[in-house]
Amino acid sequence: MTTVLVCDDRRNVREGLTRVMAAVAGVQSIDCVAQGDELLSRYARQPVDLVLVGTQRAVAAGVVSTRRLVAAHPKANVIVFGSPEDAGAIIAAIAGGARGFLRWDSSRPDLVASLAHTLTSTGVLPGGPRAPKEQGSRLSDRELQVLVGMSQGNSNGEIGRSLFLAEDTVKTHARRMFRKLGVKDRAEAVAHGFRQGLVS
Repeated sequence: MTTVLVCDDRRNVREGLTRVMAAVAGVQSIDCVAQGDELLSRYARQPVDLVLVGTQRAVAAGVVSTRRLVAAHPKANVIVFGSPEDAGAIIAAIAGGARGFLRWDSSRPDLVASLAHTLTSTGVLPGGPRAPKEQGSRLSDRELQVLVGMSQGNSNGEIGRSLFLAEDTVKTHARRMFRKLGVKDRAEAVAHGFRQGLVS
């Protein structure tokens, strides 16, 4: 059975995620901490299968907490949750060792489904289907270049200038890439790209 630790400085968020996680099949226990220092000491005393770190309000703190935890415990399975508009923070957290990203504004059924998929695709829930690495091979060269540009924090305009493409063309490649990867936006695409080794 899976154990989960939630780290966010907002009590209502911690309580809400606890209720959501309780609906995910296979999750045995959920614990919560408010700050990064608590997260490090709690994980050191009692490691868990999955750590959820919030980046919505304390963006820098969430990124730093993720980096510190993974540096101290390389096998820690960390997922960040926040706004898809915080792409830079999400990219930094993924680069710092987080395994993926969850949207904070998803509906409860979508969030439950996303958590279940994340747990199985990272191997936290045994016996579940792993995310197919073949997805990356379906991307065209241009789509992969756009994904790499996004992973570097570049805007569509900046990506277009580096590839000598119009911004609208970049957006077209991005939409196709989102469909192929099964993601909704650039934050999810970058998280998926890091997790699957498509970007580094």
